[in-house]
Parts: sequence; structure tokens; C-alpha cells
Amino acid sequence: MHPIRKQRLQIVVLIVIASSLAAGLIVYMLGQNANYFFTPSQVLQGEAPKNITIRAGGMVVDGSIERSSDSLDVSFLVTDGLADLKIYYSGILPDLFAEGEAAIATGKLDGDKVLQASQVLAKHDENYTPPEVADAMKQAYDLKQQEQYQSQEAKK
Repeated sequence: MHPIRKQRLQIVVLIVIASSLAAGLIVYMLGQNANYFFTPSQVLQGEAPKNITIRAGGMVVDGSIERSSDSLDVSFLVTDGLADLKIYYSGILPDLFAEGEAAIATGKLDGDKVLQASQVLAKHDENYTPPEVADAMKQAYDLKQQEQYQSQEAKK
């Protein structure tokens, strides 16, 4: 093989190896930084991984907000209409955070299926609900309606 061809082949092989390595690292890092959204029902059914950052959300249950008197710790429940998920958060909640409103929390699940949140997001105006929450609520509502219909049919 001619020395110039051999040198070009080595350069091409080196470029292919370097670009493959870079692409592999990018895909790996994107997978590590992804925050997957789960509904309270999915979390309580065990579909959500533990010790990995996830997002969970739904409507804040009325009367469920418990604030600590001596710190910024707060706990509350979110629901998708089928199940309630307990969330603990230490920090300042968004101004629009309220009972009966949509909220999404980012954090890690502990052994008791309680989300230890590092961030809480609230809907930004009265006409907006995060798409993930809206879809999850619609699916839960449809499932609940289907179960009610089946139970009525079984009674007949």
C-alpha cells in the first residue's frame, strides 16, 4: 500500500472512531439528564424508578398542604384522579402554587414512594395546565369513566 494512502486511511479510521465515541458520550449524557414524567398512579404502581430524577404532577389535593412552622419545609399531595402522591419540598413555593391547581415536582422517590422534590412548578395562569398533567388527568378520567361503565354493566 502506498504510504500516502495508508496515512489517509489512518486519518479516516481515527475520525470515525472519534466521532463514534463523541456520539456515544452525547447519547449517554442525554439519557442521564432526562427527567421522565410520571402520574401519581404510575408512581404508586411502581413504574417510576427510585433514586433517579423524575417529574411527577397532577392537581394539588385540597387541604393537603402542610407547612413546617420553623422552616421552609412543606408537604402536599397531588392527584391524577385515581391516586394521590405525597411530595416533600424544602424551599420557597411558586406564587401561583395553590390547592386545586396543577403542579409538577422534580425530584427522587424514596423507599416509601414519597417524592423528595428539588423543584416545584405551578401553572402560570388560569387557562394553562402543563401538557403532561392535562394528558395524565384526561387518561385517569377516561379510565375512571370506563370502570364506572363496566361496573354498571355488571350490575345489570
